[in-house]
Amino acid sequence: MIESICEFPAHNSTNEEIKEILSNYKVVAVVGISNKPDRDSFRVASFLKERGYKIVPVNPNYDTVLGEKCYPNLSSIPFTVESVDIFRKPDAVPPIADEAIKIGAKVVWMQIGVVNNEAAEKLIKNGIKVVMNKCMMIEYNNLFPDFPDTTGQFCEAYED
Repeated sequence: MIESICEFPAHNSTNEEIKEILSNYKVVAVVGISNKPDRDSFRVASFLKERGYKIVPVNPNYDTVLGEKCYPNLSSIPFTVESVDIFRKPDAVPPIADEAIKIGAKVVWMQIGVVNNEAAEKLIKNGIKVVMNKCMMIEYNNLFPDFPDTTGQFCEAYED
């Protein structure tokens, strides 16, 4: 078995860009979401939903997550998605990035442990903002300290 090589982000959004993303893009497709409350994808999506974001679960294994219809992939979502939050292994990112381009997403966010520079370059060339190896919940807590996560839990990595 060949292990994936851990990449470091060749480019990443600044804190100012991340604050702008979190402030302005409120429809978030969560790719690789789990229906298990102890999983980071579930906790992050729940956290965002509690703060007014529209969460769109994406996982072919579920019908609903967090009371929201779950879609098998980005292309099957019948409305506009602004951000794509990826909870998948780095080698799963390229086809998700292609779908994000196809659906006109504005942001692709790769969670902690998820870096794919080739996909990021393609997204940026297509005018999509990219955040890699960062957690939306942690960044929200850092940039909007008046509305912190009070659970004391933190994201650790992708969940495949």
